[in-house]
Amino acid sequence: MAVSIAPVANLPAVGPEPIPASPSGANSDDGFGTLLANAIRGVEAARRDGTQAVERFLSGEGQELHTAALAVQRAELAFEMFLQVRNKVVQAYQEIMRMQI
Repeated sequence: MAVSIAPVANLPAVGPEPIPASPSGANSDDGFGTLLANAIRGVEAARRDGTQAVERFLSGEGQELHTAALAVQRAELAFEMFLQVRNKVVQAYQEIMRMQI
């Protein structure tokens, strides 16, 4: 059975989801909430893609092992990055709350 290997140039780009530009009339309260919701959706989409890739590999639907492994690793890295950003936001909030007025 011949296995076809896709060239590296044909692989999709890996990186965070682009941040949509907010309309000029949007207030600043909407900006952070929207950014946070988009980040959560991006992490969840990466997790779902990784899960589906593993399921396709295990069911023998033609998914290659390295593609499934990359999808799982991408999901793990997205989650770790989101977790670190959350930790920094909580740390900044705690620092602001400790400030004396």
